[in-house]
Amino acid sequence: MKYEGFTPAQMREEIRSGRFTDQTSGSCPGYAQANLVVLPKEYAYDFLLFAQRNPKACPLLEVTDTGSRFLKTIAPGADIAKDIPKYRLYENGVLTGEYTDVSALWRDDLVSFLIGCSFSFEADLLAADVPVRQIEEGKNMPMYDTNIPCEPAGVFHGNMVVSMRPIPYELVSKAVQITASMPRVHGAPVHIGDPEAIGIRDLSRPDYGEAVTIKEGEVPVFWPCGVTPQNALMRSKPSFAITHAPGHMLISDVKNVNLKY
Repeated sequence: MKYEGFTPAQMREEIRSGRFTDQTSGSCPGYAQANLVVLPKEYAYDFLLFAQRNPKACPLLEVTDTGSRFLKTIAPGADIAKDIPKYRLYENGVLTGEYTDVSALWRDDLVSFLIGCSFSFEADLLAADVPVRQIEEGKNMPMYDTNIPCEPAGVFHGNMVVSMRPIPYELVSKAVQITASMPRVHGAPVHIGDPEAIGIRDLSRPDYGEAVTIKEGEVPVFWPCGVTPQNALMRSKPSFAITHAPGHMLISDVKNVNLKY
């Protein structure tokens, strides 16, 4: 792999320069990745409550100072406006554009929320010989809207989004055990098996990302997903919001081992 062995700081430099614009699953194994939500200050308290009330889908890793583009904790000096491969802009709940650099859209009233990402526990799954299909197939992870309601807070409401990984039946308990030890990057699955039970009609047509192969003897396993806030943004319709594009994360300097119990 071209970027094998790169440190998180080196990967962020590749992203900032525009040389890397791909999805980040499998990048910098062993280091936590993060989802992004950026909102005007007028919505920040409501979203903070939304995240606190829905910690499985929205486990907070860092919140920036108002107007600041730079992180202090999970990736000191990282530029929120440039260090993610692809961003989405929402205006009044409508997706109005995708960008590889949002510095031109930045405002002095913006607050950024960095949310744990399930890409972070994939290295531990692989180390335990649990397959991660989207890495095997070089695809963006499949993500689905569900009928699982989030706890509302202020203007924010909506249903949980989940990511899906097909797991061999005999390895499901191992996958649950491994991921449950990492609640700050979504933790244990919320559902195992029948997708229709959580409102998913067709696994071959994900709402975000790309479908992956489910082999004979495998079970679809569903984890809470950091795209959940994008679902809430579309339903709650704040005037302005920036997020990561699904699958395109911030790669932090935090080692996964430090996010475990």
